[in-house]
Amino acid sequence: MTKNKKESFFWTSYSDLMTSLFFVMLVLFVLTIVLLHNKIMEIDSERKATQEQLDKIKEVEDAVKNIDSRYFQYDADYKRHTLVNIDVSFERGSSDIYDIPEYQRNKLVEAGNSITNFVRDAAKSNDNVKYLLILEGQSSKDSYTRNYELSYERALALYKYWAIQQVNFDPHVCEVIISGSGHSSPFRQQPDIDGNKANQRFVIHIIPKIGEIK
Repeated sequence: MTKNKKESFFWTSYSDLMTSLFFVMLVLFVLTIVLLHNKIMEIDSERKATQEQLDKIKEVEDAVKNIDSRYFQYDADYKRHTLVNIDVSFERGSSDIYDIPEYQRNKLVEAGNSITNFVRDAAKSNDNVKYLLILEGQSSKDSYTRNYELSYERALALYKYWAIQQVNFDPHVCEVIISGSGHSSPFRQQPDIDGNKANQRFVIHIIPKIGEIK
């Protein structure tokens, strides 16, 4: 093979190689652009979905603010609504609901009905949201050995009294939790000292329970 033919063959092969490499690089470049575009679209879609979820959560939290403010007040520290403006003090060592004066018990019935009405209306507007209704019994600080049992019995007494007064909660949208915290709850009347009758009571908390948000 002559020198000229060898050089011609070399440059032809070199040209083919460069063309192939250019084609490979072009394919890789296009593929990279497509992948980046898809990733950007995915991130944007996730961002929009996250914002929609946050908007729905805020909507649920705002909805709870519509509950009757005569009986419930929002506690920003614990992010829940708590019973107010009703004296629910028991006698020392007692869980008898009739320790509470009749006019205060009437307020309790009204407060219970306001919860059922609120939960019913909220479920109509958003069936993905449920509510926790926590009845938390408490006791004053003293030497009584059954304070935890007693505090639970006070919460249970309210639940039973509501049932007698036809205040019932749909279990599909409102889960009722009956608890007794003795004298260990952060929700205490001050001064939190021995024998403070104001802590011989129950408190009511309402908390939204958000399910899967799509």
